[in-house]
Amino acid sequence: MRVLVTGSSKGIGKAISERFLKEGHEVIGFDLLPASINHPLYKHYVLDISKKKNLPSLEGIEIIINNAGKQNDNDITNNLVGSMNVTEKYAFQPSIKAVLFNASASAHSGFEFPEYVASKAGLIGYMKNVAVRLAEYGATANSISLGGVLTDSNAPVLENEECWNEIMDATPLKKWATLEEVCDWIYFLTIVNKSASGQDVLIDNGEYNLNSTFVWPKR
Repeated sequence: MRVLVTGSSKGIGKAISERFLKEGHEVIGFDLLPASINHPLYKHYVLDISKKKNLPSLEGIEIIINNAGKQNDNDITNNLVGSMNVTEKYAFQPSIKAVLFNASASAHSGFEFPEYVASKAGLIGYMKNVAVRLAEYGATANSISLGGVLTDSNAPVLENEECWNEIMDATPLKKWATLEEVCDWIYFLTIVNKSASGQDVLIDNGEYNLNSTFVWPKR
């Protein structure tokens, strides 16, 4: 498969890219940062997806993983508009098999920063629109709404004992997802899955449905 991953230089995006490469797929990465992956099947573009004119001409994209996102940094433009630009540019063509969006558990609960919540909720609505339009190609579109994930970007709470204990008190399964687990979900929804489309999968260790909260260090 020819896979396009946005936000591929670190965190979830890098882990996703490495998982697809490990499975023998070709991966094209978009990021504001330079490449952090060295692999013969990987090609990297340094660009800003929020600007349509920056997107290169690419043929035969089969899977799109809209992972790139920011928090408290023009979230609507970066998280929502950027993902829309990428999807509209590359998805609607005969080679497409699956599109996946990285939304957020916060889109369900509302417990986070205002623009971030709005941008991620917008992604879920847009995903459903994409699913309807991709049906004629026999392709799927879905999203995942992650709760806590063990990444460097969450260091402010992972390294703060008080915050971490408060989070665990509100998390029924008493853990956060690993990058490996997130990659398993994404690989399943884009490669294995052929029938589920227009679905948002909430992956938050039970926090939203059983006990919604949002914890972050006080400024």
